[in-house]
Amino acid sequence: MKPTTHVLATAVALIALGGTAYAEMPKAVGEGEGEVDIVAWPGYIERGETDKNYDWVTAFEKETGCKVNVKTAATSDEMVTLMNQGGFDLVTASGDASLRLVAGKKVQPVNVDLIPSWKTVDPRLQNAPWHTVDGVHYGVPYQWGPNVLAYNTDVFKEAPKTWGVVFVEQTLPDGKSNKGRVQAYDGPIYIADAALYLMKTKPELKITNPYELTPDQYKEVIALLQKQRALVGRYWHDAMVQVDDFKNEGVVASSSWPYQVNLLEADKKPVASTIPEEGATGWADTTMMHAEAKHPNCAYKWLEHSLSPKVQGDVAAWFGSVPAVPAACKGNELLTDTGCATNGFDNFDKIWFWRTPTAKCEAEGSCVPYSQWAKDYIAILGK
Repeated sequence: MKPTTHVLATAVALIALGGTAYAEMPKAVGEGEGEVDIVAWPGYIERGETDKNYDWVTAFEKETGCKVNVKTAATSDEMVTLMNQGGFDLVTASGDASLRLVAGKKVQPVNVDLIPSWKTVDPRLQNAPWHTVDGVHYGVPYQWGPNVLAYNTDVFKEAPKTWGVVFVEQTLPDGKSNKGRVQAYDGPIYIADAALYLMKTKPELKITNPYELTPDQYKEVIALLQKQRALVGRYWHDAMVQVDDFKNEGVVASSSWPYQVNLLEADKKPVASTIPEEGATGWADTTMMHAEAKHPNCAYKWLEHSLSPKVQGDVAAWFGSVPAVPAACKGNELLTDTGCATNGFDNFDKIWFWRTPTAKCEAEGSCVPYSQWAKDYIAILGK
């Protein structure tokens, strides 16, 4: 999905209403404060504890004297909550959180002139509307990728062609029902996955953007998710719990991240992933700095470190994502020279990247805002 000026305009309007008043951006990076506190997705910041080959923290700490403290978060809503509470310097925010953080004045503009490697960032991401508002950057792109359909290869001898295997009750190729054997993501943004499925399978609804749903379209999407509730064995948000569920709890198909699929494949489990014919939602994550960061110098040092080709390639290899720095696609031993293509480098324009739904539609009329998404999805999960 290509960025739209509408997203940017919406964010500007939100910020204008909030009367944002940020401190002046720094003109230089000073001596490090000794530590940096980061909220991150699981697998995004590794120090070799799981696999000694994947460590992009230790060298940074030795070089800068900035100790890296990481708090993992399983959903964008959790990240927003943690940033609202404060006490963190940086967050690896997806597009369904980033503009909420900007509008809520929880993150500060970033002076990209203080980040020498900024010029190496993929041009498709440099001015992306989920971190750029009125020409001002509120973060540094980190990684991106699709939300894939993970499936058990013992059950599906061929990759499922449609997301219908998790949305519609049916008999799977092994002759058993999918009821209780599929999962869905435990986050309101998953409503967009259902919308994308209906966008392709029910063209009469005239959905053109899974994040911009009119009340009538939204009603149909919610109805699909209410029916799906009877099929779902667990709504996942913890990546490691989902890995265990594929191993031990009989889960055979689910929305997932390449991260879990990589772990399962490395453990020789019969799991693979695909992007079905309806396409996929996805995430383009941005490292953003808290408006009241206590360790801004260490934070700026981390922002520069995060864009090094070695770090970018290693993260992509570990998580199954695509680097924000294209130079990382060549010469990285862990990612290999085919890794970027495997992880979807050329699929950028086919992915509907997460973003926060607002009441203002690009087309005429009004759309259902994220606050309603959150309320209704909680109700579905509670049934």
